[in-house]
Amino acid sequence: MQSISPEALKQRIDSGEDLQLIDVREQYEHDEFNIGGILIPLGEIVQQMNKIDTGKPVVFYCRKGIRSQVAIQRLQEKFHFANLINLIGGTEAWRREFEV
Repeated sequence: MQSISPEALKQRIDSGEDLQLIDVREQYEHDEFNIGGILIPLGEIVQQMNKIDTGKPVVFYCRKGIRSQVAIQRLQEKFHFANLINLIGGTEAWRREFEV
């Protein structure tokens, strides 16, 4: 499974790289804080897989990086996606790194 650090992701975002961010947490978590991704809760990830871009890197995130790993595993097993990346440490690591 591909993964990315908060620092590396921020560099890619700041440089204007064309990528998609997907938040797999619940609505209330997304409302509280997010890094700009669209919300597809983990429990709906397979049903909403049509929202996932297959032509560019897609970074999944959650609070700690565990639910996003599960989402990627499910999608890779069922649909053989090869462009999915997990944010290491999730939003907690992002907030620690960037003091948000």
